[in-house]
Formats: sequence, structure tokens, C-alpha cells
Amino acid sequence: MSRLALIKAVLGPIMRLMFRPRVEGAENIPGTGPVILAGNHLTFIDSMIMPVCLDRPVYFIGKDEYVTGKGVKGRLMAWFFSGVGMIPVNRDGGHGGVAALMTGRQVLEEGKVFSIYPEGTRSPDGRLYRGRTGIARLTLMTGAPVVPFAMIGTDKIQPGGAGLPRPGRVTVRFGEPMEFSRYEGMDRDRYVLRAVTDSVMAEVMRLSGQEYVDMYATKAKAA
Repeated sequence: MSRLALIKAVLGPIMRLMFRPRVEGAENIPGTGPVILAGNHLTFIDSMIMPVCLDRPVYFIGKDEYVTGKGVKGRLMAWFFSGVGMIPVNRDGGHGGVAALMTGRQVLEEGKVFSIYPEGTRSPDGRLYRGRTGIARLTLMTGAPVVPFAMIGTDKIQPGGAGLPRPGRVTVRFGEPMEFSRYEGMDRDRYVLRAVTDSVMAEVMRLSGQEYVDMYATKAKAA
């Protein structure tokens, strides 16, 4: 039994009992081949719920501190996140974004599922913020379709993104695949990158029902 299968077997019943996750549109995720999942990011637990709700393994970027902690808690976090597909990347400094992008490209070129939060960080207030164009570069460089998704209700079970989550209902909603082959070879055109990113975020907004804010979440947090 793989570690992911073991995690699903052990934690699946607990998560179903606590969060009663409802998955909508999972049939929109192709059964084989590279796929980019792009969605909103409300709270820390998003990255715990998503991988155990799907049949295909999902890979995603996470802070390297999640797998370098000390003590029992640190070892448990490292075991869990590496088991559900988290790839640790040091995103501090000027090279963090490039490392994340190249990691995602490698995952997709291996025909796997790569999940990304285009906002780049958790929403500070439950609204949907402007997407960063890394999502557009990934789909144009690899040709992988983008399946938009929305996490709904996770901010209610874990307000502020910290502390232990409380019981509640969570919905994970997937939209139809989006493909951008018409822009092939234009992954360095900033206008194309912005147009592709905005079209993906428009679908995420439609799926989530969130209010959209045309500014980066990091800027909102710094204000």
C-alpha cells in the first residue's frame, strides 16, 4: 500500500466525519495525462483536504518548513505532506518563484497532476485576489489543460488559517477543463500571460462565488 493510500485509509473516514466533504465535478479531471488544477486558497487545511478527495495523486508546491520541523509534530507533518504529494521548495528570495515554476513543469512533463493556487498565498479576508501569471506560463509551456477549482467552506472550519479546524461542511468544486493551445509559443508575452491568468481566475470566481479584488493578496496583507 502506498503512503497516499494509507493516508486516505486512515484519515479519510476521520475527514469525512469532521468535514463532510462534497466533491463536485471530479469527472472534469482527465483520467490520464498532465493536468493543472488551479483554485482559490482560503486556509491551511485546503492542501490537506484536496489530495484525499481525488482518485489521481496530486502534486503541489509547499513551504520546505512543512517537512523540516523537529520533534514528533515535525515528523508527522513531514510524513503527511510528502505522502500526499507536496514538493518542498524554498520560496524565499528572488529564485523561489522560478524554482516553483520549474518544479511544476517537471511534474507535468511526467504526465502527472499539479495543483497550484494562482493567488500565491492564502486570501487575507475570504475574497479572491488577482492571480499571478505562473499558471499561464505552466499551461503554455507544457500544453497541459487547466481545471479550475474552488474550495468552499474551509475558511469557516479553520478561521484565520491557524489552529485546529472545527467540524463543518466543505465543498470542493471542479470546473470544465480549459485549454490554451491557441497561444502556443507565446509563454513570454506578458499580455497573453495576463489574459490567460485572468480567464482562469474568472472561472475560479464563478465556481467559488467569491468577491474578486483586482490586486495581489500579498499587497493586501502588507497594507
